[in-house]
Amino acid sequence: MTLYTPVATLEGDASFDVYVARPADTPKAAIIVIQEIFGVNDGIRRKCDKWAEQGYLALAPDLFWRDKAHVELDADQPEDFQAALGHMQRLDQDSAIRDIEATIRAARAELGGAGKVGVVGYCLGGRLAFMAACRTDGDAFVGYYGVGIDNLLDEQRAIGKPVLLHIPTADGFVPPEAQAKMHEGLKGNRHVTLHDYEGLDHGFAAETGDRRREEAAQLADKRTADFFAQNL
Repeated sequence: MTLYTPVATLEGDASFDVYVARPADTPKAAIIVIQEIFGVNDGIRRKCDKWAEQGYLALAPDLFWRDKAHVELDADQPEDFQAALGHMQRLDQDSAIRDIEATIRAARAELGGAGKVGVVGYCLGGRLAFMAACRTDGDAFVGYYGVGIDNLLDEQRAIGKPVLLHIPTADGFVPPEAQAKMHEGLKGNRHVTLHDYEGLDHGFAAETGDRRREEAAQLADKRTADFFAQNL
């Protein structure tokens, strides 16, 4: 069963929509799925549905709602890509983290208050997943091809829960020097694990479209599933 449900902001002065996928039986934990710059589109909803099939309560918050609600764009369409960049540039990422925290709280409440909650994000969401590891009370965090994490390394001292990062080495948005900075800066953090994917570009684990690379996507997704099984 799937639906959108409103979640109140932490301030309680507004609400935003969250796509929810529920498992057939009692969920074993919850996973927050953080969108790319293309919004909560079909690919992100499919991510949620797959987690629900594996027994998790899955929620994808609409993080662009302050700019435009229910953005759904196609990464393979040039005009959609340009529109997505505009939404990303107008996003207040600190507010987005607070919305992720509100979604974590909503997920925990549905689990009965004591359940564990993981966070997984892609592209922009990969960056936000790392920020969430530093700033929220989630229980485990995964970032796929997060952009600009090399500029957030000073925040890592706040990480107290397991973090997994997937890094394609030919990422057009994360140059080799940024990747090297991530590896060097995070190598002493016992909470953080990095996996490189040689020769692959940004978006290789997208559910649909031209960017997906099937073998690598399956490998990364299996590592993520094992990571959540161990930590949630």
